[in-house]
Parts: sequence; C-alpha cells; structure tokens
Amino acid sequence: MDILFLLIPFSVVLVLMILGGLWWAVHCGQFDNVDHEGERILRND
Repeated sequence: MDILFLLIPFSVVLVLMILGGLWWAVHCGQFDNVDHEGERILRND
C-alpha cells in the first residue's frame, strides 16, 4: 500500500510531461505537414 503513495505522483508527473511534450510539438508546428515528409523520400532530388 505504501508503494501507491510513490507510484501515483510519479505517474501523474509522467502524464503531465507527455502532455507537455505533445503540446510543445503541436505548438512548434511539428505536425503541420505530415504528408510532405512521407512523400519526400519518393522524390529524386
């Protein structure tokens, strides 16, 4: 039972870090044009 007092805050912090990383990626434009990167390897530049 004592381990829950340790694991629950760690899991909440981990979820907040993941959400913060996802927010940062969306805010900085990482997902603006995902089709372009998939087609880039097919072009012969």
